[in-house]
Amino acid sequence: MASFVPPHALIGNGPHKVVAVHGWFADRSAYDAVAPDLDGDAFQYALTDLRGYGEAMGEAGTYTTGEGAADVLALADRLGWQRFSLIGHSMGGGVVQRVAAMAPGRVRRIVGVSPVPASGLPLPPEQWELFAEADQRPDNRRLIIDLTTGGQRPARWLDRMVRRSLERSDPKAFRAWLDSWAGEDFHAEVEGSSVPALAVVGALDPALTAELTRDTWMRWYTDGRIRELPAAGHYAMDETPLELIRVVEDFLHEDGR
Repeated sequence: MASFVPPHALIGNGPHKVVAVHGWFADRSAYDAVAPDLDGDAFQYALTDLRGYGEAMGEAGTYTTGEGAADVLALADRLGWQRFSLIGHSMGGGVVQRVAAMAPGRVRRIVGVSPVPASGLPLPPEQWELFAEADQRPDNRRLIIDLTTGGQRPARWLDRMVRRSLERSDPKAFRAWLDSWAGEDFHAEVEGSSVPALAVVGALDPALTAELTRDTWMRWYTDGRIRELPAAGHYAMDETPLELIRVVEDFLHEDGR
């Protein structure tokens, strides 16, 4: 597999290094709402673009979680980070779990924000059609965002989220990534992992629920944990940024090495 170092932005200069991976609908700008309030004295965050997104929109690839994990490791190597923690949102949650499976000795902690399980996320036929046609249908993207935030968000916000998704993702890559995060089952690679692993889920998200996370994430990680944010849906970075920062950084601070 050819080495590719993903485009990225660094925040902070702290000793605890953290790579943050975005989800299906956005590039690294998914973290824009939390970026100003991250603890840059304790942590240094690398916010990265996966292939097909943001500054990597023109990058060819297979667009799989395994390839994404290899790219994250290439980024850590380029930055000189031997050990680091990981944050992954939704699809990015699958990518960071792959990293932990590929290089467990290098990973301090992982955080999944509404993380897709390592077993994938099989969808019933009508939902699959909605997701599979979202590469060409902006209304499908809007409906998915609305459904996964409990129908609680204003129309202008939904429109803005769709606009960002269209501007910062390549349609072909967007569609290809779906097959990987929804269809691939690699849970045997993470089952029994001792890497401390926190899953943060939103109470308003009917898809990646606390119940699903207990049946997957919590069974596979021996130090698995879960926190449910009562006012968030699937996009906690945008919906409840300050609550998310507190939960995530409290967990990362537990590793004082």
